[in-house]
Amino acid sequence: MKKQFLLAALDLDGTLFNSKSSISDKNKKAIKAASAAGTTFVIATGRPYNGLPLDDMKELGIHYAINTNGASVYKVPEKECLFESCMPWKQTADLIDELLTLPIHMDLFLHGSAYTPDVCKKAIENMNHLPKELKQYILSTRTLVPNITELLRNEHQDVQKVTMNFPVTEDGSVLYRDKAMEILDRYPDVYYLSGGFGNLEFTKKGISKAKGLSFLCDYLNLSIEQTIACGDSENDLDIIKAAGLGIAMANAPEHVKAQADETAPSNDEDGVAAIIEKWLL
Repeated sequence: MKKQFLLAALDLDGTLFNSKSSISDKNKKAIKAASAAGTTFVIATGRPYNGLPLDDMKELGIHYAINTNGASVYKVPEKECLFESCMPWKQTADLIDELLTLPIHMDLFLHGSAYTPDVCKKAIENMNHLPKELKQYILSTRTLVPNITELLRNEHQDVQKVTMNFPVTEDGSVLYRDKAMEILDRYPDVYYLSGGFGNLEFTKKGISKAKGLSFLCDYLNLSIEQTIACGDSENDLDIIKAAGLGIAMANAPEHVKAQADETAPSNDEDGVAAIIEKWLL
């Protein structure tokens, strides 16, 4: 007899999304079938609220999202923020000033929206190791700001998450990442990891997608043992380990797969549909 799972938390990039940043018809059909049978689906992503596929979520009846690696939880489509735990503006502005001495791309996520310092725009255009669909998503959803730390200091804007992308050489070497980690290590109140493609993402220490899942379980009066979590990156590890059943995609790094309960087919092989058919239908 199958264990009863009542909630499934799905990462977006590399999990529910295929490599073209879209949701396959097979995945959609499986989600609709499991929803009709009583499963609640939740998006669990590093993206901010304004990076959610709202039209797809409406079609699939998905009403909750764990965003920015767990620094925020939203009700969709109301954009009602149910939970938020941010990095304080002053410390974060000082940290960003240091990081922006490096020739990198950076995004800041503030209260559901995404901002990019003007100086970083050209950097992302030249990062050819990123899929064109991902680059297009980044370029189309960010607001360019002439001086991002001035904005934080003038408006006292606390920060949900910061993401950095780095140039990569033809032989695959990631430039300036080690230097960025040296800077981050001097700030003990932040927590950083990789969300894929050699990037670095940081939030307030103690924040993770698992924390977002725990909040949502309490909000929905569910046990975390009744949940499934699926993902493919370092930023999915905590939620994979916290859920009742943690599943890594075949396209996940080996150290992520090693800590999951199970490995599913890749995001380009309708892996989410395979998970749903095995465990929820």
